[in-house]
Amino acid sequence: MGVAIRVIPCLDVDAGRVVKGVKFEGLRDAGDPVELAKRYNEAGADELTFLDVTASSSDRATTFEVVGQTAEQVFIPLTVGGGVRTAEDVDRLLRTGADKASINTAAIHRPEVINEITERFGSQVLVLSLDAKKTGNTASGWEVTTHGGRKDTGLDLLEWAAEAQERGVGEILLNSIDADGTKAGFDLPMIRAVRDVVSIPLIASGGAGAPEHFPPAVEAGANAVLAASIFHFGEVSIGEVKDAIRAAGYEVR
Repeated sequence: MGVAIRVIPCLDVDAGRVVKGVKFEGLRDAGDPVELAKRYNEAGADELTFLDVTASSSDRATTFEVVGQTAEQVFIPLTVGGGVRTAEDVDRLLRTGADKASINTAAIHRPEVINEITERFGSQVLVLSLDAKKTGNTASGWEVTTHGGRKDTGLDLLEWAAEAQERGVGEILLNSIDADGTKAGFDLPMIRAVRDVVSIPLIASGGAGAPEHFPPAVEAGANAVLAASIFHFGEVSIGEVKDAIRAAGYEVR
């Protein structure tokens, strides 16, 4: 057996509040990330990802505060992304209590930042977040985008994934813009294609709608699976996802 498949809820945090609607029963305040993180920790999540969607830097301080509070309460690895641009940003996040930092746009603008971060802190702290969609503009047929799929970069998904691995990134969070929000299942061709060009861990994101959607993503090459709204709304539990992956013959924690 290989390494256990990880199940990761993602929280979109804006100025210290979780923004994608949350409908847990008995949750006093659905917008509190610390409260939600504790819930997921108890429910068997293997890791947590915080995506800081705050536009203004004045609210970043709040995010650091939330990360610190969560790290005190929750003992599973915490990845924080959104607004990570430099090795200094990563340093601050790690000191606040994050285990890993996720980088996206900044690495596209200046790929060397991957080397700078991983040479200083090790590959294991850096996740490259990749939002990609089908296109006619690149050799692979997939293009890297930013701003939630609204801005095209002209970068070929497979070339960028391979370059990022070469520069030292520890894992890739692969989000399919085409599948995102559809709840029709993960983008399996995209996962397979990226798996063919990289050997580092791959986190699949975008498209999950039911427990049976998760095992095919693992079969396609994902080492971890990430979802947001289906967990927040209580449509699917972490336990159900783990049961489905286990029933398909894969190891889970």
